[in-house]
Amino acid sequence: MRHNELKAKALSNSKVQAAYDEMVPEFMILRQMLKARQKAGLSQAEVAARMGTKAPAITRLESSLGNGKHSPSLATLQKYASAVGCELQVKFVQP
Repeated sequence: MRHNELKAKALSNSKVQAAYDEMVPEFMILRQMLKARQKAGLSQAEVAARMGTKAPAITRLESSLGNGKHSPSLATLQKYASAVGCELQVKFVQP
C-alpha cells in the first residue's frame, strides 16, 4: 500500500481525522523549520552549534513537532530561527 493510500484509509476514521487536524499547526511549523534549515544549507549539527547545543537536541526538537509529544518554547523556536537566519513571527489569525 502506498503512503497516500494508507493516509486516506486512516483519515477515513473520524477519530484519526480529528487527531490529525489537531496536529496541523505542529506539522506546519515543522515544515517551515525544515525548509528554513534546508534553505540555509545547514545540517542539524550546524544548527545545534549555532544554538549552543548538540545535534541530538535538534533531532529531538524537529521530531517532537512531528509526533506531538512536546511543544518547544517560544525561546527555543526563536533560537532555532536565528540559527537558520530567520526571524520568528507569531500571529493570531481568524480561521
